[in-house]
Amino acid sequence: MTTMNCNNLEAEMKRIGISKQDLADFLDISYRTVHSRINGESQWLYRECVSLRDEFFPGMRLDYLFPREQTKIGGE
Repeated sequence: MTTMNCNNLEAEMKRIGISKQDLADFLDISYRTVHSRINGESQWLYRECVSLRDEFFPGMRLDYLFPREQTKIGGE
């Protein structure tokens, strides 16, 4: 299973003073949805990743802000 790690996104948000509510407002989604996506409970849409990068983190790579991780299921 592939998941996104949002540690870099959170670090960059903190560095420039962007809140989860700022992301929610920009994307026109709830704070709870942003919280769930950052915590890996639900998936980001590709267009959301691109929009966030373009608006708040221009010049940064998507694979830096939203790196993918392989996770093992059931001890595989």
